[in-house]
Amino acid sequence: MEDETERETTKKVKKGLITIPSYEEVLQESSQSKPPQSLFTPSPSFSQAFSFIKNTEFYKSPPQINNASRQISETTTEGCSSSSNSAPLSSHSAPSRSSNANANANASANANAILVSHRQKGNPLLKHIRNVKWVFADIICDYLLGQSSCALYLSLRYHLLHPDYLYFRIRELQKNFKLRVVLCHVDVEDVIKPLHEVTRTAMLHDCSLVCGWSLEECGRYLETIKVYENKPADSLQGHTDRDYLSRLRQALTTVRQVNKTDVVTLGSTFGSLSHIIDASMEDLARCPGIGERKVKRLYDTFHEPFRRTVSSRSTNVSETNPKKITEQAVEKEAVDATEVKEDEPKLTVKSALTAAFAKYSTKVGKLKSPAKNRGSDK
Repeated sequence: MEDETERETTKKVKKGLITIPSYEEVLQESSQSKPPQSLFTPSPSFSQAFSFIKNTEFYKSPPQINNASRQISETTTEGCSSSSNSAPLSSHSAPSRSSNANANANASANANAILVSHRQKGNPLLKHIRNVKWVFADIICDYLLGQSSCALYLSLRYHLLHPDYLYFRIRELQKNFKLRVVLCHVDVEDVIKPLHEVTRTAMLHDCSLVCGWSLEECGRYLETIKVYENKPADSLQGHTDRDYLSRLRQALTTVRQVNKTDVVTLGSTFGSLSHIIDASMEDLARCPGIGERKVKRLYDTFHEPFRRTVSSRSTNVSETNPKKITEQAVEKEAVDATEVKEDEPKLTVKSALTAAFAKYSTKVGKLKSPAKNRGSDK
């Protein structure tokens, strides 16, 4: 009992005393600082976390199930769990495959179509694009005709109102396309000045200018460029034969009146083009089917100079003094005038009087004839 009373007295004494910690104790406590305890204490399981619900009035105990039904439910839950594990994979893979298929289908469909900018909504040109499919899209150019080809539509009437429109539209394209077409619709009467401005702008910015005088023609140009997008340029390039006879035929038929049969006879007779050029007119005339005109044309073609020589007559005229030429022309005119005067008959007084009396006699005769007619009637 005494010990307990002593302990209580010491506790009371300690409660009244203020203990000041030393510097070392403060450093130890600061170095061994503990993180603050969180007020949230998570429960280890779902049943423990929601165990308080059983004590509420809203909780109802589940109905009792037989052993057979429990086994069936367990088997069904196992099957459902296995199917649910596999179902998400299939469900995730199915949308991804369908989305990829739709994207590929849209890309393939748009690859064969002309992509039209939303700026061209309401343009009557779209009604005349009938042979190729077209779709609206968010693009910089007006018409996307392929991976590296595009077109800008411009009306000359709009160009007269906004002269800088074409320049800013071409600047937006930058260098993203190899083929840049300026489709110009000529819808004004005075086309010289605006068409000159459009041509100059297109040439300075490496654009191809295509002019159409109607909307049908403009639509046909767009369809043609789209159709020939992936075709080679063989149809535009000239077909050159590699064999010698075809080349000889192509060279000699450029001469007038020389046909293919003449080329065959010349080639079989002389053997090569050099021998034909070196042949004389007599040798050419010996070939069957080649007359005098063909011989002359062939010989003149092979022996005439490439440059025309100025004739000596024209040089002499140019070298003479222009003053002498004018003097000669004046003298010639004077000689011609004298010759004309000599050809005319010389007028004298006698000839003039005879001519006057002859006119007077004819007039008097005409006046007397009606008077005689009146006297006979009486």
